[in-house]
Amino acid sequence: MLTSSTRVFLVVALLACASAAVVFRRRQNAQGGRGGRISGPKMAWLLYAVFLWFLVCPLVAMDASVPVEARVVLGAFAVSMWLRGAAELYMLYVSRNWRPPYGVGHDLGCIALVGAGLVYTGEKWAGVLDGRDVWALALVGLVLVSLLVEVAYAALFHQAVEGRTTGEDGVWFADAEQERFRRINRLTLALNVPLYGALAVWLLLGMR
Repeated sequence: MLTSSTRVFLVVALLACASAAVVFRRRQNAQGGRGGRISGPKMAWLLYAVFLWFLVCPLVAMDASVPVEARVVLGAFAVSMWLRGAAELYMLYVSRNWRPPYGVGHDLGCIALVGAGLVYTGEKWAGVLDGRDVWALALVGLVLVSLLVEVAYAALFHQAVEGRTTGEDGVWFADAEQERFRRINRLTLALNVPLYGALAVWLLLGMR
């Protein structure tokens, strides 16, 4: 379904993300990195979000074998996410004034953007869909689900840390050992299973 070059890029991107996640978690937890320690479930979610939003979506959007309507929607979302990523890194590590509500606002904006894209290309999805159309639409649906999940996580985290995410001692990650993050970590672990399963099935179908 995907071109051979996109398949190679996806595999390389997945391996690179997984390796970076292992290194990041070890350094964050062993050296007391800025933002606090990060639990296994939250590291797995961060890996999932980065891979799906920042790498899968733009790579699929640039693949000529994917329906152009889906490429437009995914491409617009990818641009928005890359801009958000740059702004968030600056606010975390430079200005140190990042707050979860900023991310929630952007996530909701992305949901609206993707929804508007689906409406704009609605004629395509209202007709008879072939396997490639369904596969592309499934990716868009997975993106929407992941954004809704992230909104819930951000809201729960903001409540747990009582908004203390700014300054030198700001907390950005959910620790595995602190009681205040126990419910968040359990929920994240429970949702990681179906989210990873859906992405794995989607990738395997795309590699055919």
